[in-house]
Amino acid sequence: SGTRPRLFPLIPLLLCAWLSAPTLAEAAPADPGDVFGPFTAHIQKQIQSDKQVFSKAHACTEWFYKQLHKKPPRAAVEHVAYRTPLQTSRLIGEPADCAARYPGGLDAAREDFNRTQASLTVSLTFYEFALVGDRNDDGRYSAAELQDVLESFGLSFQTERSPAVYLATLDAEFDTIRKAGGLETLMTSMGFLYEKGYRFTSGDRAALNRVSQ
Repeated sequence: SGTRPRLFPLIPLLLCAWLSAPTLAEAAPADPGDVFGPFTAHIQKQIQSDKQVFSKAHACTEWFYKQLHKKPPRAAVEHVAYRTPLQTSRLIGEPADCAARYPGGLDAAREDFNRTQASLTVSLTFYEFALVGDRNDDGRYSAAELQDVLESFGLSFQTERSPAVYLATLDAEFDTIRKAGGLETLMTSMGFLYEKGYRFTSGDRAALNRVSQ
């Protein structure tokens, strides 16, 4: 379409309530020329880990708030809305688990809640970015797509390098940005792709829905 889409990840309300997210099936082995498959699998693995620690932090924050007869905070940040299930507390076990996990009480739990939610937001947004980089939704990065993805982070593309080198580079970039909480950097890279005509397609949305559940 002629309307330029907004440059914010289209994640809000994608993460529907879940009791304990099932482990994603292992990605099919990629052929030697593939980067997209193992790269997105690397991000998916981190998303699953982020969802688990976030759910635990959320459940304990909610438990501490209930002890004080206060309304617990809503699990939402600027770019992601996350609703944990009513049964999330079962991931923790007995209430004493929260006291042991967070000896600092509500403040410690709330701080971890914010930290883990921010990490999950970056991981999900990076997954969206990786999907957008597969411009024709064929489950692979062509040489042109891979070059654009790399250059969006200021990384060089050289045809003589092996796919394994590029995969290691992208995995490391994801790990670095996630640890730094670099959502702004990630959105700049997303904007680079959008300026080149890349779009978040219906296929991308379906894939993001699957990993968000």
